[in-house]
Amino acid sequence: MRIRGWIKFAVPAALAVLLAGSSAFSQSGSTDETKRKVKSRTTPAYPELARRMNVSGKVKIEVVIAADGRVKTTRVVGGHPLLVQTCQDALKEWKFVAASEETTQIVEFEFHSN
Repeated sequence: MRIRGWIKFAVPAALAVLLAGSSAFSQSGSTDETKRKVKSRTTPAYPELARRMNVSGKVKIEVVIAADGRVKTTRVVGGHPLLVQTCQDALKEWKFVAASEETTQIVEFEFHSN
């Protein structure tokens, strides 16, 4: 009796996980194709404190781009706190190719300590 109750719960849960995983995979494929091209970009400065502390790694920022190509908003997805602000400051100066509507994409920066 206990096993049947468990199976009634486990089978639908497993199907939900499989369906969610397949839809997430297809969405990530389409995101790469719809990225807007950058017209002008500013490279983020490596903060002196981060350099002295040998901080390295990736910073990922979600960017909302207005239809005219200006950066509307940024939201940090991941990265070391010492590196995040310089990336956000640089992104605010970026210009993208104009489009018919507002879009969102992830921009990634990588820092290497010497």
